[in-house]
Amino acid sequence: MIVNIRLENEEDYPKVEEMAREAFWNLYVPGCEEHYLCHILREHEDFIQELDYVAEVDGNIAGSIMYSKSCLLSDDFEQVPIVSFGPLCVHPEYQRKGIGTALIERTKSLVEKTDIPAIVIYGDPHNYCKHGFKNGMDYKVSNMDGEFPLGLLVLELKPGFFGTRKWKARQSDVFKYSQIDAAEYDKKFQKNEKKFQYSQEIFKIQIRSFLRDTQLTTEST
Repeated sequence: MIVNIRLENEEDYPKVEEMAREAFWNLYVPGCEEHYLCHILREHEDFIQELDYVAEVDGNIAGSIMYSKSCLLSDDFEQVPIVSFGPLCVHPEYQRKGIGTALIERTKSLVEKTDIPAIVIYGDPHNYCKHGFKNGMDYKVSNMDGEFPLGLLVLELKPGFFGTRKWKARQSDVFKYSQIDAAEYDKKFQKNEKKFQYSQEIFKIQIRSFLRDTQLTTEST
């Protein structure tokens, strides 16, 4: 199988959205909204077009990765630009064939050539720790509420950048979209059955899971 990793173009838009819908349908919730996120991200000010890549196999769009601008806020009020990716998706027919890895590695190599010190995402650790991501707690990076969600993952690109300072990661507000608008947009696609599957229960457990700093707990007892 020959995989061609290239920049997305306008002709790819409907194919990428259809592929994203197929990849995420019923995975985390009944139905999905990732195809709508692809749609609105391209027009958002935080969209990074030069990191918008697709994977093509035999002329078919098999995978996609999209990036947005985000930032780190230090406890002493410094703001540092970083990037996040998502949606990252691979069509079910091409999953577990290295396409997701190829998309991450290609785009990561481009980010490494910039002054961006880290990539911060929300995702399943099982999928991303093999690429060098660690939980935010390992770098003292929390969400904006000062918590360490299980799925808050950090890839340090500039060794030693984080040191001992504390940071909060702030994502683009493109992720604060209306679910009503997403449902309306989905009506443009062929109707698929929404149903429950066990992966949704796993997802509910993951998003309610937070890491606790055991060192701080030990010191306070």
